[in-house]
Amino acid sequence: MKNVIKHSKKILFAVAMLTVLVGNAKDKSSALKKGLIKTALTIDNVKEGNLLSIKDQNGLTLYKELIVESGTYRKGFDLTALPDGDYFFEVDKDIEIKTIPFTVKSNKVVFKKDEEVTVFKPFVREKDGFVYISKLAPNYASLKISIYGNYNNDYQLLYSDKFENLQTIEKAYKLETGSYKIVLNSDNNEYTKFINN
Repeated sequence: MKNVIKHSKKILFAVAMLTVLVGNAKDKSSALKKGLIKTALTIDNVKEGNLLSIKDQNGLTLYKELIVESGTYRKGFDLTALPDGDYFFEVDKDIEIKTIPFTVKSNKVVFKKDEEVTVFKPFVREKDGFVYISKLAPNYASLKISIYGNYNNDYQLLYSDKFENLQTIEKAYKLETGSYKIVLNSDNNEYTKFINN
């Protein structure tokens, strides 16, 4: 009787394992039937906290992910599932934003390597009552700086500067003790920084 129970348990275990294997095999074959094609994306020199997005030609975010590990980022994407059109990957790092454009047409993905763009963000730091603003602009992008003071929760414009036709922009502002909002416009992007000193 013990042998019958022991053999029955083995048979039940084998049937359960076979069911799991058949179930997994069925899932894999259906994925292959759908024509799952992954595009490998590799980005060097990323840091934990950088943001990766996929956007359409209108700038609408379709996917975003925070990078969780510094170093080299690697991931496969099924971009063929997107409707025909123009898209781009955007990698938002500490001081730069890199865009990697691609087109989807008839379930084919074509990367536009010659249209990749890196835009350098303005960098703001505060030390000893001074605010230092710098920006690298290799393509002579303009930079507009607006500094607002907070007076009873009402921000009033204190300074406004615009820089053009420069590749390196550096500016320092002396600020009294208080609360400030700094708005920087460059490369069709707006950056806001709040400072309490």
